[in-house]
Amino acid sequence: MFSLREPLFFTRLREARRVLVAGAGGGFDVYAGLPLALALRSAGSEVHLASLSFADLYGLGLDHWVAPDVAAVRPDTPLRGDYFPERSLAQWLRAQGLPDTVYAFPRTGVEPLRAAYRALAGHLGGVDAVVLVDGGTDILMRGDEHGLGTPEEDMTSLAAVAGLDEVPHRLVACLGFGVDAYHGVNHSLVLENLAALDRAGGYLGAFSLPRESAEGAAYLDAVAHAQRCHTGHPSIVNGSVAAAVRGDFGDVRFTERTRNSELFVNPLMSLYFCVDLPALARANLYLDRLAETVLMRQISTVIAGFREELPRQRPPRAFPH
Repeated sequence: MFSLREPLFFTRLREARRVLVAGAGGGFDVYAGLPLALALRSAGSEVHLASLSFADLYGLGLDHWVAPDVAAVRPDTPLRGDYFPERSLAQWLRAQGLPDTVYAFPRTGVEPLRAAYRALAGHLGGVDAVVLVDGGTDILMRGDEHGLGTPEEDMTSLAAVAGLDEVPHRLVACLGFGVDAYHGVNHSLVLENLAALDRAGGYLGAFSLPRESAEGAAYLDAVAHAQRCHTGHPSIVNGSVAAAVRGDFGDVRFTERTRNSELFVNPLMSLYFCVDLPALARANLYLDRLAETVLMRQISTVIAGFREELPRQRPPRAFPH
């Protein structure tokens, strides 16, 4: 039985003893999962963080791998280059006195990524739930929209976890409504997709990330730390969300990376939109075609092939208000 007093997302996870919160789209997506992880941890769950990584993980030594395609990133993990969100998050976690390992998956196709998730679950002693977190909302695109954003990593993660039938609870949470407009996503179509998921019983509602909550304050601090660690390539998505959590509005400047764009930071960016993962996978029109992929470039090829077969795309629609 569900109640307005508790977001359905947390009701679904109330009995979960061990939860894996994973960034679906790579890069800094795992930061968008941090507030959820902290909230679940405070409720008594054992929570672990993971990320589909853009870093050069294959440069790590053997002692950093807990299984094939599963690296354990800690605050002192070395890597070539200065782009390593998983390490900066591990460093922030240690500074807070929290468990400071962030697991990282290399960018592969669905088959090896699903095997990596299974291997990590085994390493952790089994998991009751996997929560995929998207910074933005393009993971909600079903494939026939005019613009899909940057779907490759999100769809690889979605297809991989959709095949983990042994995990009782599999959910998706999106933070940063509106940021994918700069990659061609039309957010009227995002809302249309959420309505369709609701009719199918797969929409778990939305809730805000207040800046005065313990989780909101921690998120702002973690994002600020990540920006300092990645001055040359700070996260636009999490920078936008953090600005929205602070109550900023409009064309907010927080990095030179957006100097040629006009941002629209607003309160909707600080909302989590949550869905049931198997329901989202069923709604996707091409996800089954990705099941046997091994390399990330195969994902792009499959998506492009599917798009060429479409008789028409759903056109973008303006908000009526």
